[in-house]
Amino acid sequence: MSGHSKWATTKHKKGAADAKRGKIFTKITKELTVAAKLGGGDPGGNPRLRTAIEKAKEANMPQDNIKRAIQKGTGELPGVSYDEVIYEGYGPGGVALLIECLTDNKNRTVSEVRHVLSKNNGSMGESGCVSWMFTQKGYILVDKKGADEDALMTIALDAGAEDMKSEPEESNYEIITAPQDFEAVKKALADKAVKLESAEVTMIPQTYVRLEGREAEQMIKLMDALEDNDDVQNIYANFDIPDDVMEKIA
Repeated sequence: MSGHSKWATTKHKKGAADAKRGKIFTKITKELTVAAKLGGGDPGGNPRLRTAIEKAKEANMPQDNIKRAIQKGTGELPGVSYDEVIYEGYGPGGVALLIECLTDNKNRTVSEVRHVLSKNNGSMGESGCVSWMFTQKGYILVDKKGADEDALMTIALDAGAEDMKSEPEESNYEIITAPQDFEAVKKALADKAVKLESAEVTMIPQTYVRLEGREAEQMIKLMDALEDNDDVQNIYANFDIPDDVMEKIA
């Protein structure tokens, strides 16, 4: 459930998608409930809920679980009330971190997040210290092996994408869209049977910090530790780890 940093790519390469199904379900359940509470229980008119349902299905969450989570959000069933909070801080190498949480106890969550950061060579920052480095964008990853670059670019740009790029050492094409154009671009790719590695509206950093060696290892440990917290929903960070370095860590 993390957000983009190149961490979306890194997790895919590392095979580090959380194997603890119960923990994944907990996070998705919270997001379903909050999305339904804020935008209603109809996914057709609630993009956030639609995205949450897609993630639930990808995780093989039972349909009954999805339905109950939505009904708790709409008030049809009793449920816990969650607050959305964002913490800002720094990781190894000065990496900027935005940490989105859904919690029923802010004091517990801020204490746990601060502890994870300090234990993994990071630190909590003041509100606003790093958020200016990020811009909300639609972000789509497509494996280079399964797509023709020119054809893919034509489909994406014709559908309203802002940009498509990829570093030579990367294994994916990155497609960037304005948030309001994300669904149209995603649909256009799906209509052409383009397989998506990842697709989400996320926070894109203006610049990246390239990590290698010990700092790269520390950053991966920090991200894993944050994602292991049930209250942490998304993590946005401006780090990049080269493929060859990532393979050594994995």
